[in-house]
Amino acid sequence: MDDITFRISTVKVGDTTDNAASVVSATSTKYAVDESLFDALVDQATGTPGEPEELKTERTLKQRLVEASPEDIEYLAKLVNERIDEGEGEAMLEIGGCSGEFAMELNNDDDVKSIGETLELVAGHPSVAAFANLLHDSGEGAAAKTSTSTTPTTTTTTTYARDISVEAARDSSKKKTKQMAVVSEQQLISASAQQQGRTAVFLVRRKPSGVEQMLEVRVAVVGNVDAGKSTMLGVLTQGQLDDGRGKARVALFRHKHEIDSGRTSSVGLEILGFDKLSGAPIRHAPDAHRRLGWDAVCNRSSKLVAFLDLAGHEKYLKTTVFGMAGGAPDYVMLMVAANAGLSGMAREHLGLALALGIPVFVVITKIDMCPANVLDNTLKQLTKVLRSSGCRKLPIAVKDRRSVVMAASRFVNHRVCPIFQISNVTGEGVDCLQTFLNILPVNRAYAVKKSAVAGDAEAGGGGLRKDRSREQLRYEINEIFNVPYVGTVVSGVLVSGQMVPGQTVWLGPDFHGNFTQATLKTIHRKRVEVQSAYAGQSVSIALKRVARQQVRKGMVLLGKTDSAGVEIAQPQVSMTFEAEVVVLYHSTTITKRYQAMVHCGSVHQTARVLSIEQADASSGSLLRTGDRARVLFQFIRHPEYILPDTRLIFREGRTKGVGKVLRVLSKQEEHDVVFKATNGTMAFDHRSIKAKIESMRHQNQASVAATKAALSAASKKQI
Repeated sequence: MDDITFRISTVKVGDTTDNAASVVSATSTKYAVDESLFDALVDQATGTPGEPEELKTERTLKQRLVEASPEDIEYLAKLVNERIDEGEGEAMLEIGGCSGEFAMELNNDDDVKSIGETLELVAGHPSVAAFANLLHDSGEGAAAKTSTSTTPTTTTTTTYARDISVEAARDSSKKKTKQMAVVSEQQLISASAQQQGRTAVFLVRRKPSGVEQMLEVRVAVVGNVDAGKSTMLGVLTQGQLDDGRGKARVALFRHKHEIDSGRTSSVGLEILGFDKLSGAPIRHAPDAHRRLGWDAVCNRSSKLVAFLDLAGHEKYLKTTVFGMAGGAPDYVMLMVAANAGLSGMAREHLGLALALGIPVFVVITKIDMCPANVLDNTLKQLTKVLRSSGCRKLPIAVKDRRSVVMAASRFVNHRVCPIFQISNVTGEGVDCLQTFLNILPVNRAYAVKKSAVAGDAEAGGGGLRKDRSREQLRYEINEIFNVPYVGTVVSGVLVSGQMVPGQTVWLGPDFHGNFTQATLKTIHRKRVEVQSAYAGQSVSIALKRVARQQVRKGMVLLGKTDSAGVEIAQPQVSMTFEAEVVVLYHSTTITKRYQAMVHCGSVHQTARVLSIEQADASSGSLLRTGDRARVLFQFIRHPEYILPDTRLIFREGRTKGVGKVLRVLSKQEEHDVVFKATNGTMAFDHRSIKAKIESMRHQNQASVAATKAALSAASKKQI
């Protein structure tokens, strides 16, 4: 009927018959009406029975959520399942407002309650097998937000989050003006929220069938020394507040000298689980009469946050860089002491996170012992650094549940940088940080697109698990252990593919660039034995009949078949690779034969510069601070297995640079490049005596003994 009305309205009264006919004929093709549909509309208007099925009114999404029927549950289950698969096992559904997929008008609390009950039924559907929790309702607690917005702490936080505050107050009158400006801003936020309409955010997370399917988020904890990193992790994982003297951090230390000095010198690992039934946190706090172990936490969790506790002292910078580059963290939690500000190694760690492209969120600690003016200066300094041209971050202050949900939903954008204010003694702000960690999205770097056979994927993992198993297995080794009665155990991250116990893989490269076959005996994930592991998971593997001396950090485990199912005879390694680098800082210039420590994933080895190619030919073969160029690197000691498009960091003293691997040279290309770079002397191709001795020391003992026997036999013949 609308089409007919529009067609008739296009004919003006003053038009002649011919003009009217032309207009009607011109519009008849564009606004044509099906005659059968027109007859049906006439029958409907006159009350004639026999309404066709296509005219039946489809139920709106709000009707399906508020007054759900069994057919609506099936429809919603399919819709929620798609969102969970896209979110790698979890999804945040924002219902209400005036935009988005679930946009609708929520009139009262009964609507939100009905929607919550419907989502619980949908989550309990056999095809979904999840749980649903209400994270935030913009319609409740509005008065509480307005009343708390005038507190001193919230006033300071809101001021720096919205960037509309006046300059720092120097007297009481300016402070009053500053508070009035913040209150006005809060009123504007409330008014804009009312215009957008009431919204309710629900978290839907799939219940894992086992530890293999449990979601995992790795967070690297960095910051300057004495910033409270280990204490913060102790409060989160133990569930007990600190006494102000470091009581919460004692259980996290691995060495006696760490307990004595109170400073972390190694890469520590702690976990925080979230229950598979309700999403409540599961800690190591004593349960009944004993302390919960890692296995109990994992078996009861649907999502796990693994913390990499890195060192903050300058002399342990090498360990920290290796942890950030080789540990493959999904996020970086930068700890800043409120009374010290962003100083020391905190700036260095922030630069490392930016160089590796890892999202960062900031936690300001010790706010209970910091004066208000010092905290104000710390927030100013932090905001200035994050907004600088080098960082280009958008700081968002997190002070309540609404801002937590907003920050977590927008954290997929690397420009957003949430800021928390925490006190480990009083517990202020700990709940907000804990909720933020619970709803942090899983890193999508390991996700792949669904294939046409996604419907045949295994239950609980969607179509993503099925596709991941088709990729070639690649596992990077970060730690090596010698466990009694077990043998050699390696720890690292499964970058791609799938592994199962009993699988035969390539292990290498050794000091000569060769790979050997190894068999996976058992696989453990967070100290729980599992029967399979998938891409993106950090697991420990017991290797069968492999000596401790045969394994080193930086080696990889590779599948014997590639993604196409073709068997790989021997993986290719190289001593030389080309990378595009940017020099962040150097006191003078970088030329040929310059040597620096290169960190590329789990690989860390000294490399020399063979050649430098700049876009500006007038600059020559010299690199200074801020220069960008294509550089050929050659490892000093032994070949490594690296892949193109891998990020790298090179450093030497205070010199720092970042880059990306462009290509890895084959043996023939390496020979030609080295010959050209050394003007035909091949000086770089010869190993030093020290490297030869080290290589011989790591050879198989049987081959060394056989060589000695052959030499002694030859000498006897000569005599």
